[in-house]
Amino acid sequence: MIPHGFLTKWRHVELKERSASQSHFNDLCALLGVLDPVSADPTGEWFTFEKGASKTSGGEGWADVWRRECFAWEYKGRHANLDRAYNQLLQYATRWTR
Repeated sequence: MIPHGFLTKWRHVELKERSASQSHFNDLCALLGVLDPVSADPTGEWFTFEKGASKTSGGEGWADVWRRECFAWEYKGRHANLDRAYNQLLQYATRWTR
């Protein structure tokens, strides 16, 4: 995928987070020339969508995308509070359990 194709495809998308996040992330991987989670790690052991984690505040949550010792990624809908998304990820940062 080239930058123009990525922008053309995603610029006017109105889908909800749940409907678009994995497709968007896969296209982002293609744009960057890296393998997407399913291609890179078919077992989901070190790179996967919907990685479960215990929250530091208690309870359970899910990171939208997770790659061991690299990053966790949280999608939010348009105009969502990104500080809240960041704080959500911080609650998972040291608590990966599943």
